[in-house]
Amino acid sequence: MNIRIDNLPTYRIAYVRKVGPYGPHNVEVMEKLKSWAKRNGLFNKMAIILGIPRDNPEVTSPENCRYDACIVISNDYQIDDVVSEGELPGGQYAIYKVKHTAEEIQKALDTIFSDLLNKGYEIDSKPIFERYSGEADDNDYCDICVPIKPKE
Repeated sequence: MNIRIDNLPTYRIAYVRKVGPYGPHNVEVMEKLKSWAKRNGLFNKMAIILGIPRDNPEVTSPENCRYDACIVISNDYQIDDVVSEGELPGGQYAIYKVKHTAEEIQKALDTIFSDLLNKGYEIDSKPIFERYSGEADDNDYCDICVPIKPKE
């Protein structure tokens, strides 16, 4: 698995949230976000698109799991009432480049945590997220970004 450690900035985000089981329906909320971003001139090659599962389905019932489809926006961008606004905290992240298929992402998620523990890291309490390049619908890869800190 292709991995690197990087310090990411704090991102100001515009997002659309779906509540319910994770899976194929996440695509619908991502398409809604992309459509909004295109209408507002935000969806281009420089855009950073994020998918953030906010809950652990092993702890939270599937019907209450939250998924946010996000785009990074500048500090001065004025959003409208179609999207919500938030912030994704920066810091040190392990970044795994994986093939963008459900199978490969699941396989990565099955090994990431033990890999990081074996390398001397702990998972930080910030959200884990998927990161995509804008207009990369044809891009076969995404980054899984896992917040980390050294073991204490």
